[in-house]
Amino acid sequence: MPPKSNVPSEADSSRSSRTSRALAAAASYIRPASSETVNSANGAASETGSSANPQTGGPVSARVPVKRIFSAQSSNFFLLLGTTLFLVIFGLVMVLSSSSVESFTADEGFFGKFLRQGMFALIGLPLMLLASRAPVGFWKRWAWPALILGAVLQLLVFIPGIGYGYGGNQNWIRIGNSFTAQPSEFVKVAVIVWVAWVLSTKQHVLSDWRQVLLPVGPVAGAAIGFVLIGNDLGTASIMLLIVFGCFFFAGVRLRFLAVGVLAVALGAMLFASTSSSRSSRIGVWLNGCTELDYQDACWQIDHAYWALAGGGIFGTGLGNSVAKRGWLPHADNDYIFAIIGEELGLIGATVVLLLFVVLAIAFIRIIRSTNDSFVRIATAGVMVWTVGQAFVNFAVVLGVLPVLGVPLPLISTGGSALIATLLAIGIVLSFARAGNKAQARPATPAPAAPPTQSAADRSRLRAADRARGRR
Repeated sequence: MPPKSNVPSEADSSRSSRTSRALAAAASYIRPASSETVNSANGAASETGSSANPQTGGPVSARVPVKRIFSAQSSNFFLLLGTTLFLVIFGLVMVLSSSSVESFTADEGFFGKFLRQGMFALIGLPLMLLASRAPVGFWKRWAWPALILGAVLQLLVFIPGIGYGYGGNQNWIRIGNSFTAQPSEFVKVAVIVWVAWVLSTKQHVLSDWRQVLLPVGPVAGAAIGFVLIGNDLGTASIMLLIVFGCFFFAGVRLRFLAVGVLAVALGAMLFASTSSSRSSRIGVWLNGCTELDYQDACWQIDHAYWALAGGGIFGTGLGNSVAKRGWLPHADNDYIFAIIGEELGLIGATVVLLLFVVLAIAFIRIIRSTNDSFVRIATAGVMVWTVGQAFVNFAVVLGVLPVLGVPLPLISTGGSALIATLLAIGIVLSFARAGNKAQARPATPAPAAPPTQSAADRSRLRAADRARGRR
């Protein structure tokens, strides 16, 4: 009987091959997909909206990459965004509380002014998020067109049939029976972007006063002059504060700023003396209120004091204000801080003040995180506008400054002010986003240094070169 051969037969080989293929297929079936496969599958799903499960053939739910909108953003971005959203929501609550009585007496229902302010918030918030997606170069390119457009809109207030006045100020436009706007709020945004662009291009010549005054002075002065022609001293004062803030953060010498402040102070005194209303406000601020002034210049000031004093530490409760029942004029606008102090007390008023401090911290952190002079100056302009105007409003309500008629940003009623402020904050958010991308961009790796050679290695290389030369 011949011995059995160790070589496998063809049947055995075929059976073994089929078994190996079956095991490999099973392993590939239960093995988890690699990251590249998952990413490609997710990408295809996001593009087509749905995909099929490779194992069961069933549909896989599509995932919308919403997180990409806010992914990989810096803490500065979220600090500014979160504080702004909180102030807007808080402002809507306070507008509802402070305006309900006046809205009802004006046949608008208890929610008339609140619904209008909510509509403006629904316009301004998406506009802010849209502006936050724009690159920095976009704002530089549109600096001049934005300034020209703002000047044209401001000039419309002087056209009969379009412009109209209120409280002695000719600073509004009306188109139709429902659309009204205050163009000077959007002029603030245009002035900030334009001044930042001009000063960023002149960083090396800011020590020469002519290089600072000649390009910025006439243009910014014309923009502020158009507002002053309409007798809106409060808005013009905030615009002057914005320009000086941009100068300071651009690095203009302090002695130039001091001369400018003195010139502005003299001009403000002359301008205030031309109006009996402004003169009486300043006189009451300097000399205090008397019984003769109670029905006129001191009515609003006294009732604001009484509202703040009536709130005490914890307040009378949301919606329980007495001053808003016709005693305090402009309770939902210029003097909404008095209603906050009355209903929420000292604690609520302090919280509002601290929120604007947090807003200032967010702006300062963005300024410190960039090396772009345009970003730094524009962010400083928006900070001086929002935070500076807020503290001017606090000072007016508390009697530290004379009555100027400036609202509390992000909280007081006013559609133009809310939309323009949110647009300006959106511009700063775009700076924070761009700065974070620049920091996240990986640095170019440095070329590798050549390996060091020992003396023995160099000797062997020279010997090899001599051997090749002899050949």
